[in-house]
Amino acid sequence: MEHLDKTDIRLLQLLQEDASQSIAQLADAVALSTNACWRRVKQLEEAGIIRRRVALLDADLLGCGITVFVAIRTNQHDEDWLETFARGVADIPEIVEFYRMSGDVDYLLKVLVADIPHYDRVYKRLIKVTKLTDVSSSFAMERIKSTTAIPLPGPLPGPLPDPLPRP
Repeated sequence: MEHLDKTDIRLLQLLQEDASQSIAQLADAVALSTNACWRRVKQLEEAGIIRRRVALLDADLLGCGITVFVAIRTNQHDEDWLETFARGVADIPEIVEFYRMSGDVDYLLKVLVADIPHYDRVYKRLIKVTKLTDVSSSFAMERIKSTTAIPLPGPLPGPLPDPLPRP
């Protein structure tokens, strides 16, 4: 794809709102034929812009309503340590987000658990992974905003990789 135009942006907005919409519904919303709409969505997928389509589940209803942010500091910064730590974190399903940070904290984790004892079990697994200097946990009191939608203000400038030529 050379550029994302307003139709591509609108398709992405619609899919972010509800990825279960049919191609016919999307085509109606953006005033394209179903074939043209299907081709555009396929191109967005092949370009990697649409990575996958998923169902967003309600953590509260599934018994994982406690959100914990875990700040980790370490004095280890070599590649082997990070590989070990990243593998260990990947093996803990309650850790749903994992970031390497700038500033005072080296890593930040987002953890979803049912209750404090559940978090304690996650914490004990985490500290067994590798040596950590400091692990500090903060429990979210209230979720004020949470979205998976990427902000898409309008057509994006600049060329994008184009695996398929646009008809």
